[in-house]
Amino acid sequence: MNAVAWTRVAVIAGFVALVEALCRCGAIKPFTLIAPSAMAASLVQLVQKPDVRADLVFTAVNVAITVAISVVGGFAAGVLLHRFGRARRVVSPLLAASYAVPTFVFYPVMIVLFGLGRWSLIAIGVLLGIVGMIVNTIDGLDRIPRVYTKTAAMQRMSPLATTFLIVLPAATPHLVTGIKLAVTYSITGVIAGEFILSVAGLGRHIALAYNDLDNTAMYGLLLLLLLATTAVNVAIHAWEGRMHRLWGRA
Repeated sequence: MNAVAWTRVAVIAGFVALVEALCRCGAIKPFTLIAPSAMAASLVQLVQKPDVRADLVFTAVNVAITVAISVVGGFAAGVLLHRFGRARRVVSPLLAASYAVPTFVFYPVMIVLFGLGRWSLIAIGVLLGIVGMIVNTIDGLDRIPRVYTKTAAMQRMSPLATTFLIVLPAATPHLVTGIKLAVTYSITGVIAGEFILSVAGLGRHIALAYNDLDNTAMYGLLLLLLLATTAVNVAIHAWEGRMHRLWGRA
């Protein structure tokens, strides 16, 4: 790791140590926040319970499906909007304003359409996640230098070869950014949806612990969720950096 990464780790470790000390000395009451070590101990106990493992699998499957739909659907929609300028002019203002609209106002509609099961959560996650992929796909295709496509035409490359050898590699950095946003917002949509309209999942389990004033279980589950999402985002960030470096050397 470089100096920046070590500094980041040191800051996080220092913050955790400070919170631990404040909780242990009583400056922070257990009713408000439990010590990080207690969160870790709770997490270990919780993951041994079958119902928690079932909720974890339920949430993981929902997130995986949501991400897949957001990425594939967002990429396809971005390509079509880039290809058809009139449709793009109609849709672009809606995309720009999409995050100003609280998506969860649609959850009663989702319940009517899909019920209280998995698909209502996936629909909300897709509504949040797909926009970033669409916007970055369009942006990536817009930023391909015209000299690349002119060179492909001069070399008499087929449309398929041009797409896979020229267009997609050139747009890759923006596509990876779109994937990162799609993953982040999809996770947010699914977990938040589980708080309000689910019959299963980590979000529902956290909400039940909160309602029961069970801080030990609530913070243990929050730590589990934090560790899982951090691992996913670190992996995507590393992949994004690698794609930028590879294209920068090309």
